Amino acid sequence: MKRPAVRMVDVAALAGVSAGTASKALSNTGQLSQETRDRVRRAAAQLGFTPDARGRALSSGRTFTVALLTTDSSGRFSIPIMRGVEDVLSAGELATVLCDTRDDPLREQTYLRSLVARGVDGIVVTGRRTEPRRPIDVPLPVVYALAASTNPADASVIVDDAAGAAAAITHLRGIGRTRIAHITGPADHRSAAERAQAIAADLCTEPLFGEWSERWGRQATDLVLRERPDAISCGSDQIARGVCDRLRELGRTVPEDIAVTGYDNWPVMALASRPPLTTVDLRLEDLGRRAATLLLEAIAGKPHHGVLELPAQLVTRESTLGA
Repeated sequence: MKRPAVRMVDVAALAGVSAGTASKALSNTGQLSQETRDRVRRAAAQLGFTPDARGRALSSGRTFTVALLTTDSSGRFSIPIMRGVEDVLSAGELATVLCDTRDDPLREQTYLRSLVARGVDGIVVTGRRTEPRRPIDVPLPVVYALAASTNPADASVIVDDAAGAAAAITHLRGIGRTRIAHITGPADHRSAAERAQAIAADLCTEPLFGEWSERWGRQATDLVLRERPDAISCGSDQIARGVCDRLRELGRTVPEDIAVTGYDNWPVMALASRPPLTTVDLRLEDLGRRAATLLLEAIAGKPHHGVLELPAQLVTRESTLGA
C-alpha cells in the first residue's frame, strides 16, 4: 500500500507551529527565530518532507533559484564559495545555478539577460581576483563575494588580506625568526600588493613581485638568499612550494635553516609541499555562507549596504614548526 505524502501540516504539527510558520521557516522568509527555523527543518527532515517546488513558486512569485556568477573558470575560488552558498540556501530548499563567464563581458551580459528572464531570486557575483569590480545592472538582489563592488551602496563580502599576511609574520616572529623576506605575485594584483604592504615594515628587504607560480618561487629564492633570511613569507601556496623545492635543491632545510609560509591554504599545494606548508586560509566557504545569508536577507527586503570584511585564519604545519 502506497504511503501517503507528507504534507506541510504534518511538519507543522511535529514542530509545534502553524502551517504558515512552517512554510516560512522552510522558505527562509518571515520574522522567525533561528530556533524555530531549526525545529521546523528537523521535523521536515524526520518526516522526509519534500516541498512542491512548482506550488511554492506559484504561491510566492519566486523561483527559489539563486545564481552564482563567476569569472573563475578553474573553480579554484568559486567552488569553495559555492559550497558555502549552498550550505545556506539548501536549508531553505533553494537551488544554486553556477554561471561561468570566463571573464568575457559579452558572455556575462548574455547570462544576466537569461537569469533575469528566468526570474531567479538573486545573484552572488564572484571571481578569481580581489580587485573591486563594476556592479552588474539587474533588477534583482545581488551580493558580491571575494571582490567588492565599486558601488559602496552594494553588499560585498571580502577577506581581510592584510590581517592574514600580518598573522603569518606574527607567527614567524613568535618562533624566533628575525630576518624575513617576502616573495609574492604581480604588483598590479590587489591581493599581492595589499599583503606585501601590510608586512613591509617587518621585512629584511623589499618584497619581490613576480607571478603566481612555483617557477617564480624557485627563481626568487636565489635572489632573496643574498639577504640571508631565516624565514620567507610567500603570497601564495604555489610560490611557497617552489621556494621549498629550491631550498631543498640548495641543501637548505625547512624550517631548521629557513622557515616558509604560504597563503591560500590550497590543499593541492599546501599539503603536497615538502614539508607541508604553514599558510593562511581564506575561509572561502565561510565567505560563501555569509554572502548567501546577506542575499537571503536582501530577497526578504532587508538588504545590506557596504563592504563586510571577514578574517582569514593561519594554519600552522611543518614548514615552520618542523616535524
